[in-house]
Amino acid sequence: MLRNQLKKYHLILASGSPRRQQFFKDLDLDYEIRLKDIEEIYPPELNAHEITDYLAQLKASAFEGELLENEILITSDTIVWHNNQALGKPKDKQNAFEILKSLSNATHEVITSVCFKTKEKTAVLHEITKVTFNTLSDEAILYYIDNFEPYDKAGAYGIQEWIGFVGVSKIEGSYANVMGMPTDKVYGYLSKLA
Repeated sequence: MLRNQLKKYHLILASGSPRRQQFFKDLDLDYEIRLKDIEEIYPPELNAHEITDYLAQLKASAFEGELLENEILITSDTIVWHNNQALGKPKDKQNAFEILKSLSNATHEVITSVCFKTKEKTAVLHEITKVTFNTLSDEAILYYIDNFEPYDKAGAYGIQEWIGFVGVSKIEGSYANVMGMPTDKVYGYLSKLA
């Protein structure tokens, strides 16, 4: 549906995330993957969605001066915000364990920002989803770390994986957002361009 309406545009997804790429396939959109290495460093005074807004725009700014008239570049960034702290991807097994232990029996926010950049303008939107975990035993945390892939995920977990099925007791907001893309908002934004 939207694919036909966007025929005059060329969508570029600047994300190596297999989940984000799958979302664009599932939304039935034609797109190209274009990647650049970006050092994801943000000013320390930023909090919550200010961080993801900044990083999504930082990723888009790497393409400054390269976009053609009909191209729409889409970048995004996701963090887990817990106890007034941004939890990114874990550095190692110990760090993954500590992150998941801190999320146990608590509610955190998953924040994703998406930046849409054309030759003329840049727009950013963000989504916040609240996720509550049951108490996670040390054994469950270690089982998850050893058998799944926590290292490429903000907050050291994927809600679509085993730990999400057994550990998450409540979610308020967009499920897709927790996987790294508020698909309803992205689709809505692109629909307005069509």
